[in-house]
Amino acid sequence: MLVRMLVAMTVLMSSFAHADAWETYKSRFVQPDGRVVDTGNGNISHTEGQGFAMLMAVSLDDRQTFDKLWQWTNTTLKNKDNGLFYWRYNPVAPNPVADKNDATDGDMMIAWALLKAQKQWRDNSYGTASDEITRSLLKYTVINYAGYRVMLPGAHGFNLNTHVNLNPSYFIFPAWQAFSDRSHLVVWRDLIRDGKKLVGKMGWGNANLPTDWVALSADGKMKPADEWKPRMSYDAIRIPLYIRWYEPNSPLLTPWKVWWQKSQRAQTPAWVNVLSNETSPYPMNSGLLAVRDFTLGDNPGEPQITPQDDYYAASLKMLTWLAERDIAK
Repeated sequence: MLVRMLVAMTVLMSSFAHADAWETYKSRFVQPDGRVVDTGNGNISHTEGQGFAMLMAVSLDDRQTFDKLWQWTNTTLKNKDNGLFYWRYNPVAPNPVADKNDATDGDMMIAWALLKAQKQWRDNSYGTASDEITRSLLKYTVINYAGYRVMLPGAHGFNLNTHVNLNPSYFIFPAWQAFSDRSHLVVWRDLIRDGKKLVGKMGWGNANLPTDWVALSADGKMKPADEWKPRMSYDAIRIPLYIRWYEPNSPLLTPWKVWWQKSQRAQTPAWVNVLSNETSPYPMNSGLLAVRDFTLGDNPGEPQITPQDDYYAASLKMLTWLAERDIAK
């Protein structure tokens, strides 16, 4: 009897802890209408944030918030011409969605969250919506290039003929696996296989790490993309998160572990320029550290969302926690 009581108390306390992190996140970053506010970027919104929050809501069984997030996203950001989503929303601009391009990481997060929602709440409308998005992703953003199957970062502007610009933090392996399980289409397995091959060849400089943006040439060679600084930085930080979420013991994590273990935790640089080997003059914030800890196998459980955390830091904390929960299932 005592053991049962202790187990029940543990489960109850755990549910309160889960609610606490998510409730804090919602109160800080989710508007009553379902718009997620990027507090570190002028209070804009984007599909990345909508997808992140939808994934959090379904994982923590908050259907009311999930539906608000999905309704705002579908109503405000849906591009009816191609079935994808306008990537950026600026509430104070004359045209809040002036850029009509999409961002495939946001599209995928939304579709993945909808797929989880169908399983969680047994409502086929979520799965139907997810299928529509993934069909559009395959139609408008997935190509064969240089012997690889790749998903471009958006429908427009990334295939430059002599090369394509890729964002390896958009290789969301666990989402691709979920879409594969759902559809049984070979293309999703191809993306996983070739995404792993590409990431394995992306190490540069003393850090031997990928950059936020990578140029893949028609001959199969890769280099840091010219249009962005050659840094492993705030985008690329998500690469090991998604790799470990998909395959906890992946050898692709080794360069990240080696690099990060060269620094004491509190002094780990926030970015590294892989061409000059220059490191940031400031250390990782709490969100980046959450990914570092997760990659190194330190799973602290429920995060503390503090007043110092901006939207992105808080989101990384929450995502590493969701990944821990999925791995533990």
